[in-house]
Amino acid sequence: MDLQLQGKTVLITGASQGIGEGLAHAFAAEGCPLHLTARSADKLDALKRAIEAEHRVAVGVTAIDMTQDGACERIVEEAGDVDILINNAGVIPSGSLFDIGAQRWREGWALKGFGYADMIRLVYPRMKARGGGVILNNIGNGGEVCDPNYIEGAAGNASIMAMTRALGGKSLDDNIRVVGVNPGPVDTSRIYTMLRKFAQNELGDAERYEELLVRYPLKRPAKVHEITDLFLFLASFRSGYTSGTVFTVDGGIASRRTVV
Repeated sequence: MDLQLQGKTVLITGASQGIGEGLAHAFAAEGCPLHLTARSADKLDALKRAIEAEHRVAVGVTAIDMTQDGACERIVEEAGDVDILINNAGVIPSGSLFDIGAQRWREGWALKGFGYADMIRLVYPRMKARGGGVILNNIGNGGEVCDPNYIEGAAGNASIMAMTRALGGKSLDDNIRVVGVNPGPVDTSRIYTMLRKFAQNELGDAERYEELLVRYPLKRPAKVHEITDLFLFLASFRSGYTSGTVFTVDGGIASRRTVV
């Protein structure tokens, strides 16, 4: 299927690892110039070299902590005009309300909850001035499941889902599509960190985390491409009438009402 993404410039936050790294490779394979941002300069530089060597597309990077004053402004300035913004930065900690202190809660929302809004606030007017664009928010099925052992993620992700629907409901008036994706467990280091915490709480031993995998559909997390391929489609003209909605890719977990 020809997605006609070649030449579209893509800005990806949180791009140095996990789904973000997978998205960078996926869009590069479609011929998209990239601008990548994350905290780690070393990881970004290594990813830039790998993508440029494999896919022969231009890759710009901004290594910065997005929670710093002026960080989002710098990213947008260095990225220049972009056709597609993918908000992906931020890991909200797992745990119950009583496991997560007030300061840690605020830090968890600073990057993801506020960061997504800050990036959209800066990029949207530039897209509108240029005639349109696509904004994709990588959110997470925790906003649907509402597990008490992932309570900050439930609250944070649910708010981003609401923002996505609210903004995307009117954004096509400006020829901008705003869409969310709610992955469930994905085969990245993050899911195994979470599983270890759940195993410690439920089984008394973090190293028994593999026993929890049998609860997942197909007894495994999603493969990265099972998430990134959807992003490619949603970013393309073939999804041109899609806005103000959120797609869940979790093997049905949200309908089971548990994240593990």
